[in-house]
Amino acid sequence: MLLPPILIRRFGCKWTIVGSMCCYVTFSLGNFHASWYTLIPTSILLGLGAAPLWSAQSTYLTVMGNAHAQEVSKLGRDVVNQYFGIFFLIFQSSGVWGNLISSLVLGQTPTQEAKPEENFEYCGAKDCLLVTLPTNSTHRPSQELIYTLLGIYTASGVLAILLIAVCLEAREDSASQGEAETKAPPFLLTLLSTFRLFRDKRLCLLVLLPTYSGLQQGFLSGEYTRSFATCVLGIHFVGYVMICFSAASALCSLLFGKLSQYTGRRAIYVLGAATHLSCILALLLWRPRSSQMAVFFLIPGLWGVGDAVWQTQNNALYGILFEKNKEAAFANYRLWEALGFVMAFGYSSFLCVSVKLYILLGVLVLAMVTYGTVEYLESRSPVNTLPPRQTSQAVEGEMGTAAGHCEGLPSPESRGARRAADAGWEASCVPLR
Repeated sequence: MLLPPILIRRFGCKWTIVGSMCCYVTFSLGNFHASWYTLIPTSILLGLGAAPLWSAQSTYLTVMGNAHAQEVSKLGRDVVNQYFGIFFLIFQSSGVWGNLISSLVLGQTPTQEAKPEENFEYCGAKDCLLVTLPTNSTHRPSQELIYTLLGIYTASGVLAILLIAVCLEAREDSASQGEAETKAPPFLLTLLSTFRLFRDKRLCLLVLLPTYSGLQQGFLSGEYTRSFATCVLGIHFVGYVMICFSAASALCSLLFGKLSQYTGRRAIYVLGAATHLSCILALLLWRPRSSQMAVFFLIPGLWGVGDAVWQTQNNALYGILFEKNKEAAFANYRLWEALGFVMAFGYSSFLCVSVKLYILLGVLVLAMVTYGTVEYLESRSPVNTLPPRQTSQAVEGEMGTAAGHCEGLPSPESRGARRAADAGWEASCVPLR
C-alpha cells in the first residue's frame, strides 16, 4: 500500500524493478543455509520487493501500451491487453522451466513405494488434516542436489537483473513527467495516494477480483499439490503436474491478450469464471485414485486457463479504469491479491479441503457480481457513447467539439486527448464515478 507510489515516482519503473528483483535473489541466497535466521529476514525482503516490482511492471506495460496505441492509432485498451498477454505468456512459462528443472534435479533421489489404494480415502476434498497416513513422498534430496537447484535459480535471477538494468528502456508516463516538472506532489500525499483511491467506488467494487486471484493461486500451489497430487501420486509428480498449469496459463495469456480486442473483456471474464467454477465442482465430487493419472494433469491445465484470465484481464482492467492513478491502482491490486494469498495459506492448516473449495466458490461468485456491477456503471458512462474505433483525425475532431461544450476537457492538440478518449474523461462536467 505504501512503497510502490513512493519508489516509482522517485526512481521510475525501470530502477524500481531492478531493486525489487534484488530482493528475490536475496531470498534464493538465504535458502543455501535454510534456517529461521536466514529465511525469515529474506522472506520479509522478498515481500517488500514483491509489491513495488509488480506495481512497477504493470505501470510500465500500461504506459508503453498506451504510447504504442497512439503511434499506430489504435485503442489504448486493446494494445494494453495485448501487452499484458505477451508478458504473462513469458511469466507463466517460468513455471514450466522452473518445475522442469526442479523435477529433473530432485528426481534423481529414490522414491518410496506407493501406498495401498485404501489409504486414498482421505485424499482430495475429504482431506481434513485429521488423519495421519503414510504419504507417497521422496527421501530428502542430497545437499549437493539442493545446492545445484538453488545455484540455477540464483544465477537465473542475477541474469534477469542484468538484462533489465542494461537493456530495458527507462521510459515513463509523459503525463506524469509533466506533472513532476511543474510541481512535485507532497511526500505525504504520495504516501497516502493508494488509500485515497478508495474514494472511487469502482475500486471498492473490484477488490474481490484480485482477492480471488490470490486465493485460487494459493489453493492450487498449496492444497491441490498436497491433498491431491502428493497424497496419491507422490511428491515427485508435483513438478510435472504444475507444468501443465503453467503451460496452459502461459499459452492462454497470449491468446486472451489478442482475443479480447475482438470479443471484449466481458466474454473473457465469463469464460474464466465458468472454467474455474467447473474445476471447483469437479474437485468437490472427485475421489482421486492413482489409476486416474490423466485427471491429475487435466484439472491444473483447466485451472491455468482460468488463471490466465485473472492475470491478463485484471491487470489490463486496472490500467484502463485508473489510467491517471496507475501506481496507486496497481498497489491496491497487489495488496488485495497478497491478502488472498495470506488467507489461503493462513487457514490451510485449520480447514478441510472441501471447506476451502466452498470458500473459493463463494468468493468467485461475489467477485463476478461486483465486476458485473462495474461494467454496468461503465456502460452508463457518457464516454462510452463515443464510437468504438476512429482514426486519429476523427478522434481529435471530436475532442475539439467536446472541448467547446465542456470546460476542463483536453484540447485537440494536447498529448492526452487520445488517451482521454480511450480511458475516460476526468472533467468535472462528465462524472464517471
